[in-house]
Amino acid sequence: MSATDTTGGQRLLASVLLFAFVGSGAVVLVGFFFPSVVGRALGSQTWLVLALTFFGSGLGYLAALPYERIGTDEPATASLLRIRRGSLRSVLSDLLAVHDPVTLGVPMLVFTLYFGLQFVFPAATAASVDGLTNAVLRGWGPVLLGTVLLSVGYCGVLLFSSWGEIKLGGEDVEPTYTYPTYFALVFTAGIAAGIVFWGPAESLFHYQQPPPYFDAAPRSDAAIGAALVYALFHWGVSAWSAYAVVGIPIAYFVFERGAPLRVSSILTPFLGVDGLDSSWSRLVDTLAVFATIGGVATSIALVSQQFLAGVEYQWGVPPGGLGPVLFVGGLAAVYVLSAVSGLHRGIRRIAGLTVVLFGLFALVLLVVGPSGFVADRGPAALGAYAVNFVPMSLYGGGSWVTAWTVWNWAWWFSWAPFAGTFLAALSRGRRLRTVAFTSVVATSAATSVWFLVVGGTSLSLQHSGRADVLAAITERGGSEAVAGFPLLSALPLGDLLLFLFLALIVVFIVTSADTSTLIAAILASRRGVAPSRGSIALWGLFQAAVALAVLLVGGAETLQALAVLTGAPFAALAVLALGGLTLALYREGRGRGHTSIVWQVYDRLPQIQTHHDVEPPDREQ
Repeated sequence: MSATDTTGGQRLLASVLLFAFVGSGAVVLVGFFFPSVVGRALGSQTWLVLALTFFGSGLGYLAALPYERIGTDEPATASLLRIRRGSLRSVLSDLLAVHDPVTLGVPMLVFTLYFGLQFVFPAATAASVDGLTNAVLRGWGPVLLGTVLLSVGYCGVLLFSSWGEIKLGGEDVEPTYTYPTYFALVFTAGIAAGIVFWGPAESLFHYQQPPPYFDAAPRSDAAIGAALVYALFHWGVSAWSAYAVVGIPIAYFVFERGAPLRVSSILTPFLGVDGLDSSWSRLVDTLAVFATIGGVATSIALVSQQFLAGVEYQWGVPPGGLGPVLFVGGLAAVYVLSAVSGLHRGIRRIAGLTVVLFGLFALVLLVVGPSGFVADRGPAALGAYAVNFVPMSLYGGGSWVTAWTVWNWAWWFSWAPFAGTFLAALSRGRRLRTVAFTSVVATSAATSVWFLVVGGTSLSLQHSGRADVLAAITERGGSEAVAGFPLLSALPLGDLLLFLFLALIVVFIVTSADTSTLIAAILASRRGVAPSRGSIALWGLFQAAVALAVLLVGGAETLQALAVLTGAPFAALAVLALGGLTLALYREGRGRGHTSIVWQVYDRLPQIQTHHDVEPPDREQ
């Protein structure tokens, strides 16, 4: 098939998707803002199909638009995240040939066995997994707390030491993307829809049951500050550092040692590049695929419940038994199309749209919400977070810390394989300081603003009695999925906020699911072989099948616990990776000839130096 034919087909598909987007959008917008007029005319499943068609066709249109390359050279990042294209026959014929049989077969076998046991013995399966998870989290709790604090400290070293000046790929290499695009890709891939799911709810849970560290009374004024501080703690620099300490070593060994783009590349200092075909490497990559599919599929299931709860809340009609199938199927169609379209098309464009919607929603909410409360409580919470950061990081106060902090750190580390691999692939031409700043500081700043605005609004309305979100959660059996809808309905422009909120649910999960699909296909492919469109579609559909099985068979919390179990070994691997990276940098003398950021600041203060007649101390450059 010629390039002209391919582009023609892409433009035709884009035109069809645009027509579907405009047509369904006209009905959905009228029905959304005037539910009493239109809501009774159509059934719940029809509304769900229309909503999915609207959101899905809009995102699909972005993915289907042709990408016009400038010049003939393939971008550097695309050479790592490249996709083999070919005819349908060739894709099907080499579908199994391109995969590593172990990395392909083991995760699929484990998930099949799990759902079989969950279907036949649901209570026993849940009890076994929960018991194992609780034992691991209790036993590994101090290790996870220490590892996360070490990760933050190491990222600080990269930010302020001369090692941060190292440019991945060499001084002559330029980044593939502008910095805003780089940030958008890193941020949206690593956060998924968890930020939308937990934004209105987490602070409320801490307000209802305050963290023991602060010793505040439940639902008190003091509990408000404690709730905001711990929300910032669980979604701030500590959490994002888990991605950085996996991604940065991968990036260094890929671009400086010629290792393949795999999680197992963190073993390069110990096995060498030629030794990355060993059983240990395959074990790491297999575990990474399992963690990726389990973590993202569970998130798809959870946000599906949130989206369906929003449809029911807005139109007063339950989605029915077919609702989960329709939602997951529609979502899978979008993220598979985005993944097979490649990084430069669907993944990049939808990531940009996600950041725009994210900022727009936060801005509108800040304007129409209790901005005075947020402005008063936000800086105080940030100050308390900074002052108490180290003590909170080391605090091991019993079951609450295990259930919240340790569990969160294990969950973030379970996502680190795919998020770190994606971060590494994007970072060619970037300095280590920029990679650390973007993946930890910039991303945590964005999530902090979100939790201060959304969480602060939720706390203000709950504490003042303007909305009883906790009662709504209790009415739904403790499900956090409903938290955002009664909150937003109590505000001016509630319909607009609800619409943007549902849109954020879709775009955030798509931006993580398309990335995880691509990374899983890369990790499961044989070394040196780029994944085909067929293999990407296979992993995307398998991810959707796992999410759908969670919704139909049950066991979302159990599968999530199973995925969390992978966080402990990846935390240990992160420590090993940092040790290997430090050893490599020390042995190669990297960083010499560069000046740390501390000395750069010092050297820009000549007036102070001259005024005191003090010579700068000798230092090794």
